[in-house]
Amino acid sequence: METHRDVAAIIKERGNVVAFTGAGISVDAGIPAFRGGQGLWEKYDPMEYAQIDAFLRHPEKVWTMLREMSGVILRADPSPAHRALGALERAGLLNAVITQNVDGLHQMAGNTNVIEYHGNHRQLKCPTCSGMTALTEDSIKVLPYPICEECGDPLKPDVVFFGEQIPATAVLRANREANSCRIMLIIGTSGVVYPAADIPFMAASAGAAIVEINLSPTPFTSSIANHFLEGSSSTVLPAILREIGLAL
Repeated sequence: METHRDVAAIIKERGNVVAFTGAGISVDAGIPAFRGGQGLWEKYDPMEYAQIDAFLRHPEKVWTMLREMSGVILRADPSPAHRALGALERAGLLNAVITQNVDGLHQMAGNTNVIEYHGNHRQLKCPTCSGMTALTEDSIKVLPYPICEECGDPLKPDVVFFGEQIPATAVLRANREANSCRIMLIIGTSGVVYPAADIPFMAASAGAAIVEINLSPTPFTSSIANHFLEGSSSTVLPAILREIGLAL
């Protein structure tokens, strides 16, 4: 049976860690996963509210969902798992975080090399002129939606909607980190959202040790994971940190 001590020993021995994170790491920060009983997709059909054509046709409708999601993100603080990854970077053991999340919590926890595969909801972008502005409590109160000061068109969070491409720079940076790391930590992700789910397989093919931390087994567990620690990342990661001799 895998233990926190086993994984801590591997991290101390190998270093050069890259974390690959999903919605599970942010649940303890107060942000529900999209899927599951409390998820947004139980309340809002993603094809009606998270598809780029739907936004362009009916931004006022899509912003009813975005307003709710924005409020949750703005109120969230990093979880113990986020802070543990920040501590690993400060100790020189973690090189990068590749995240599928759009909440910006890794940066708030102190990580500096964060590859946001699906964008960042804390920034608003104009689809027409590409102008950017910060998401604020005031901006989400604007009805029917916040508008671009330059051209007056509806703003959208700078995230990848269904029907949009993953930013090429994010893909290139993520692939580079996956191919060069010695350990990949898979944290709080179901492994079913592609193309992001290809990244751990890339790391495994390049010879990295794969450590998975999840509440339950995933497609990664039986295929590429060398070490599987079952449980909440906000419990497991701080425990690994203590074995390394680090504090949050």
